[in-house]
Amino acid sequence: MKSVISDKHFHDEAAAYRWVEARVWPEGPVCPHCGGVDRISPMKGKSTRLGVYKCYQCRKPFTVKIGTIFESSHVHLRLWLQAIFLISSSKKGISANQLHRTLGVTLKTAWFMGHRIREAMRGGALTPMGGEGKVVEADETYFGDIPEEDRPQFTSTGRPVSKDPRGSPSRRKRTIVSLVERGGSVRSFHVPVAQPGSVVNVVRENIARESRLHTDESRLYIGVGKEFVAHETVNHSAEEYVRGDVTTNTVEGYFSGAMVESW
Repeated sequence: MKSVISDKHFHDEAAAYRWVEARVWPEGPVCPHCGGVDRISPMKGKSTRLGVYKCYQCRKPFTVKIGTIFESSHVHLRLWLQAIFLISSSKKGISANQLHRTLGVTLKTAWFMGHRIREAMRGGALTPMGGEGKVVEADETYFGDIPEEDRPQFTSTGRPVSKDPRGSPSRRKRTIVSLVERGGSVRSFHVPVAQPGSVVNVVRENIARESRLHTDESRLYIGVGKEFVAHETVNHSAEEYVRGDVTTNTVEGYFSGAMVESW
């Protein structure tokens, strides 16, 4: 069976332009400057860039890249298509470092491409996750060292931090709160400290009240959990990880994959 990534538009620049044009202009070229569809012709000069058309109504040249995430980019269109495929087909995401290594572009370029693609894929409105009959798992993790001068001076319980230079994870690393809808989307937030106030705001503003909220035994979710149809927990400290369909394995699996992809 033929591999998807062997398709010509992933490797040939002219084919990449034709592939994008067929999707952006299914009924033929449209001038992005004046909206005209008549009297448009491809420019065929020897020094003309690939994919350039000229509208003879407004007399301006254009390509299919105008008005898309590819506009003003000097990266080959075929590499953009490869990046879109990699990002959209990676179940747990793909890091800028991985794009950099796979596509052979600089890390800065890979970071730029990844952000443009993810922004284009983002829904217009951040409607609440979950809903009637849906389960949303919530959990927090710690990732990435914080410079000493920027570290919080109090723990998540409000107590002064230890003088031990190693400190606690909540002081040394950045706090990430993630919400995972089973069979749906993921949202992650960086909060200064894992305190009830900041975590409650994330949960309250992003999850529909009709949802079942699943967390571990953390006290961070006790109060806000009462606002949902059900708040069910597993007790990790007692080595309980699954009880029926109650678990936080999905969000923890997301953390595990995200940490690996970041390297």
